[in-house]
Parts: sequence; structure tokens; C-alpha cells
Amino acid sequence: MVKILGVPFSTRTFTETCDFLQDKLQGETPHHIITANPEIVMMAQDDAAFMTLLERVDLITPDGIGAVWASKYYGQALHDRVTGVELSTSLIEACAERGLGVFLLGASPQSNTLAIKNLRQRYPQLRIAGQDGYFKEADVPEVLAAVRGFKPALLLVGLGVPRQELFIHQHKQDLQVPVMIGVGGCIDIFAGVVKRAPKLWQRMRMEWLYRLLSQPSRWRRQLVLPKFVLTVLTDKNRKK
Repeated sequence: MVKILGVPFSTRTFTETCDFLQDKLQGETPHHIITANPEIVMMAQDDAAFMTLLERVDLITPDGIGAVWASKYYGQALHDRVTGVELSTSLIEACAERGLGVFLLGASPQSNTLAIKNLRQRYPQLRIAGQDGYFKEADVPEVLAAVRGFKPALLLVGLGVPRQELFIHQHKQDLQVPVMIGVGGCIDIFAGVVKRAPKLWQRMRMEWLYRLLSQPSRWRRQLVLPKFVLTVLTDKNRKK
């Protein structure tokens, strides 16, 4: 484990992380996983309660090059990104092979439905269900009942940060799903509504720039990147 601005990141490689979580899919203990980017790290700097949540989750992986870059300043370099979409895909494949259930919670009604359809086509043996993210607080008991009734091994929650993290944290013990991950916009990617960066951009570690160019409306969110870099470089706790 390496702490970056106080956030404890797992040092497991992508393969090690997949193996670790695949082993948990058929267990009885619920696990809360966060794939964290600089936006999440910086949010925790200004929100003590959110930082406490991050300190208590079961596993935080580096979703993006930002954490990998920053880790070298904290004494233990990370070598692998463990992104939400790649980790989710690996675990979905494992569920399909083992006859385990997957529940998608989040995105628009259209995206949620299309994501389920696409994943069923890709993995015909997959047991999958879902619920869009357009529900109100008063609807939460009904949503929880739907998840519990389906009894998934994997719950992917795409409600946006920090709503998805807070939802899993608050209902973790009630749901008792073996593996629960906040996945941001991954459901839209599974639906085909949002395209991932081409492999070349991924290999160049420039996915963030591709997303910005393809979705210019994200520019305000990208402002966190230079702030993250500056905060790391001026952090008194980093290694010299």
C-alpha cells in the first residue's frame, strides 16, 4: 500500500488485483472497491468525511496515470493502472464463467438497458440485471430490495463521484454483495454510448486528453489535474 496525499492505494498489479477480487466473488464478506483518479484524491483533501471513507474501504486502485505518476514521490512506485472499465470487464467475464450474477446500478434508463443487452450478447451465459441511476432518496429501499433479490456476486455502481462511493459505503452491510465497485461512466461505455480511447492513446497514457477532446464539456473537471500535480509536488509528506 502507498499513500498519495493521504489516500491509500493498493500496490497490486492489474493481474494481481483481478485474481484477488475474482477469489472474493464467491465469498460471503462484502468488499467495497474504489478505482481512484486525481479528482477523487483532491476531493478528499477538502472533505474530511470523504477521506475517512477512503481510509476505510477494502481496496483502492489507481484509475489513471495520475496516481501512477504521483506514487514515485511517496516511496513505492505503482507500475499498473487498474481502471474501472478494465477491472469491471475482467470480473464480469469471471462471473459469466462461474454462473454468478452481475448488477448494474446507474446511468440513464436507456444506457442501463443497452449495457445489459450488450453484455448479454457478449457473454450469453451471464446472469445480469440492472437499475438506472435516476432514483430519489425515497426510492432507495426499493433499489436495495431489487439488488438483494437478484443476489449478485458483483455490483457495479455508476452514480458519479462521490454519490456512488457514499451509496456503497452506506449500504455495504445491508446489501452483502461480495464485490462492489464505483465505476463512474463505465455503464455508458458498456452501452456503447461513450467510446473508450483507442488503444494507441491508452498505451501513450493519454486517455484523459482523448476524453477531453471528444467531450469538451469535461474541461472544468480536467482543471483538477494541474492542481493535483502541484499539491503532490508541494506535499511535505512526499519523499524528496
